[in-house]
Amino acid sequence: MELMNKKLSDNDFYNQREEILGQWPTGKDVSLEAGVAYHSTLPEHKCFSKKLLAAKAAGVTLAQPRAGVALIPDHIKLLTYLQDQGEADLLPTTIDSYTRQNRFERAQNGIEESIRSGKSMLNGFPAVNHGVSGCRQIIDSLDTPVQIRHGTPDARLLTEIAYTGGFSSNEGGGISYNIPYAKNVDLETTIRHWQYVDRLTGMYEEAGIAINREPFGPLTGTLVPPSISHAVGIIESLLAAEQGVKNITVGYGQCGNLLQDVAAIQTLQALTEEYLAAHGHSDVAVTTVLHQWMGGFPQDEARAFSVISWGATVAALSRATKVIVKTPHEAIGIPTMEANAQGIRCTKQTLSMLKDQCIGDTLIKTEKEIISLETRCLVDKCFELGQGDLAQGAVRAFAAGVLDIPFAPSRFNAGKLLPARDNEGAIRIFDPGHLPFTPELLEFHKQKINQRAAAEGREPSFQMVIDDVYAISKGNLVGRPNKG
Repeated sequence: MELMNKKLSDNDFYNQREEILGQWPTGKDVSLEAGVAYHSTLPEHKCFSKKLLAAKAAGVTLAQPRAGVALIPDHIKLLTYLQDQGEADLLPTTIDSYTRQNRFERAQNGIEESIRSGKSMLNGFPAVNHGVSGCRQIIDSLDTPVQIRHGTPDARLLTEIAYTGGFSSNEGGGISYNIPYAKNVDLETTIRHWQYVDRLTGMYEEAGIAINREPFGPLTGTLVPPSISHAVGIIESLLAAEQGVKNITVGYGQCGNLLQDVAAIQTLQALTEEYLAAHGHSDVAVTTVLHQWMGGFPQDEARAFSVISWGATVAALSRATKVIVKTPHEAIGIPTMEANAQGIRCTKQTLSMLKDQCIGDTLIKTEKEIISLETRCLVDKCFELGQGDLAQGAVRAFAAGVLDIPFAPSRFNAGKLLPARDNEGAIRIFDPGHLPFTPELLEFHKQKINQRAAAEGREPSFQMVIDDVYAISKGNLVGRPNKG
């Protein structure tokens, strides 16, 4: 059947479901009715959607870490520590790499090895293997809403188990959990799989259970121009809303220039609401998330805390609904729970100090205009290529390089777009590839890159891109040439 941005019929949904629930033995415990009944027993303060909407209404920013280990008791201990000692407002359950690839036998081996060794041998929580009962142990043990965060191109079974198990938020999408994560998975397949995820979310919503969905904003996490991540977030929001999703958090990965980052979060909120309303989804609640710097981190913890505080500053001044927090061990590997808690407390201190401050529109007017114009060029071109169908348009846009995510591993991504910083550290377009920007927008970017080149006494070149990728890990924002 041809891919379309159309709500799945009950036949389409349930024909897939039988096969999906048979992929691993724990699928037998999945039940929409049981999931709805369990969610109905949870107190309001454990509902992700409700906590987000309350924060948005109050104009405050919530702090959420990343975290996940292999065994249930250890995972509960970790999240409880982050809740109580880290003062996290929202909690994650980061899923392990084997589960992300639906390699459940390997995940089971990791569980057994973790039991034998007494330490986590997986880089996350294998929710499918632990099943509905294991997920409910997590939810029952905490007083804070919990989200599953993963990176799974086909998250259908994971989502079924997580929802029946009580998780009230789910990150990802058919584009954002494919192009930045997978090499050989075609986009049409992942959009279909995430239509199933979104339809399941919509079915819970229709039964009175609010579940939040969050497209993954940072994408590859390094030098991604705001309009690229905005376009993907808006497309995934529209695809989700078509399946009945009513609560969406769109995200953006911090790029480093304060004014551009604040403008990005504010335009992301406005543009997502604009496109949803224009396509008949004005009843969808939209919130935002700022991901603290996703690129290379300084190894020195004191310097790492500075990067964390800078991310918290952007979140506070942009009025992001939540911020995903990094840790001072970011450059080293998986953080200790103590370091993770330190990152949260550092973030919350900065959020608290800046909660009553703002950046006036006059300072960010130009950035907001540029980001909005670029985003509309991209999203509108997708509708044009799909002849009105956004699912088809997204697939065709990537095939044509009209949508292009820098540094992505997917062979279904053109990989022609190259970003670089301008002289003030904002992300600009060094090589636009086949982006459908107007001549005026392309000239704007060219001038910005040339201004930096002139200031540095060198010609615009790919070396700028390389220098910028490593700059923050070396203590700078802009990758200036070493003049000895």
